[in-house]
Amino acid sequence: MPGMLTPSPSPPAPAPAPARQGSTPTPLRAALYLLTSVPLGAATLVALLLLAGAGSALAVLVIGVPLLLTLVLSGIPLASLERRRLRLIDPVPLADPHREPPAPGLASWLRTRLQERCTWRELAYALLFAVVLWPLEALAVGTVLLVCGGLIGTPVMMAVGGDGEARVLKLWLADSWPEAFAVLVAGVVLLPLLTRPLRYVARGRAVLTRALLSPPDSALDSRIAELDRSRMRLVDAFEAERRRIERDLHDGAQQRLVALSMTLGLARLEKPAEPLGGLLERAHEEASAALVEIRELIHGIHPHVLTDRGLVAAVEDLADRSPIPVDVRLTVPDRLLEAVETAVYFAVSEALTNVAKHSGATRVTVTGEAAHGRLAVAVEDDGRGGAVTAPGTDTGVGGGTGLQGVADRLSVLGGVLLLSSPPGGPTVFRLEVPCPPADSRT
Repeated sequence: MPGMLTPSPSPPAPAPAPARQGSTPTPLRAALYLLTSVPLGAATLVALLLLAGAGSALAVLVIGVPLLLTLVLSGIPLASLERRRLRLIDPVPLADPHREPPAPGLASWLRTRLQERCTWRELAYALLFAVVLWPLEALAVGTVLLVCGGLIGTPVMMAVGGDGEARVLKLWLADSWPEAFAVLVAGVVLLPLLTRPLRYVARGRAVLTRALLSPPDSALDSRIAELDRSRMRLVDAFEAERRRIERDLHDGAQQRLVALSMTLGLARLEKPAEPLGGLLERAHEEASAALVEIRELIHGIHPHVLTDRGLVAAVEDLADRSPIPVDVRLTVPDRLLEAVETAVYFAVSEALTNVAKHSGATRVTVTGEAAHGRLAVAVEDDGRGGAVTAPGTDTGVGGGTGLQGVADRLSVLGGVLLLSSPPGGPTVFRLEVPCPPADSRT
């Protein structure tokens, strides 16, 4: 029964409340969104004109070059503010499309931003906002305020004028208090009717903002690529830490145990009287056993043969130490990416360990080759099979975490782990992983 191991999903988080992306904002939020656009748009227009004028005039003196560069990048802070202001009427957050610079420093940041399409989209948005959008929003909000304010304020104007009359919206003359209060009531009635279109204007403005400032597909692709690179950096850092631990154990604790064992051996040669002689003999045996265990531990952390001679030699070393006869037929390039070699080595090691513990096999075959940019390795035994469903074993999907950890490790490299183990056998443990060329080895 073929099976496929993939990383275990994390427990599902509570589902968030559905965002009302398509809902119409309340009149108050719509009016606040449009009102804040007016001073922001006017300030943006003034800033763009000043930067463009001063930068062009001073460009011959080189001083204007930073001003023109600031003009090009002026859409970035405006877009960041617009993404926050959009939350007034749209509860769905708008992601920042910019990626992290590959290196610290202003030069790296500028180079990255100037190469991004979203930077130029944000500059276009700033120009559209400064020249077209905010005047239209000011016209929409100003019309509602002028009409409703003029009607509602008629009694106030009549009282302030002192002559018992007031001109309503410059259209007709109200010359009595009942007429003035009737106009006020008309203004109150018209207020919700005239603010309703503002809600749709604000909603349309939000849709336009989201369309212009949303991350394009290329930005999402670059984010995915950056996540892949960061994941590989974590893998490299993890392997470097493993090698450091192996080196410290090899050069530190192991050497001390060797010295202790030699000292105890020399003490035994002095033939001390009992019971001291028996105690020295036991201490010497314990030190020798501890030395064997620490050597096995060092080999399990990161074997020297893998670093010095490559994957084929390391797998052959695994085969020599296996209690079950193992035939190795690997055809791979001389050296691979370190992360690939390490992941494949420990995957084969886990497979051979499981075969020795649970399969009842009498022979194992390890085959593999690199072709079309991928390395495929298979471990096949002649055991009783049933590994996929066997409870309580490392080979079962539901029991143990050995193969699941191998699958997680391979998935980081873009690889996959397949397991076929029908009852009665054979069990085939197969892995595939991208195989970078030898010159990319770090």
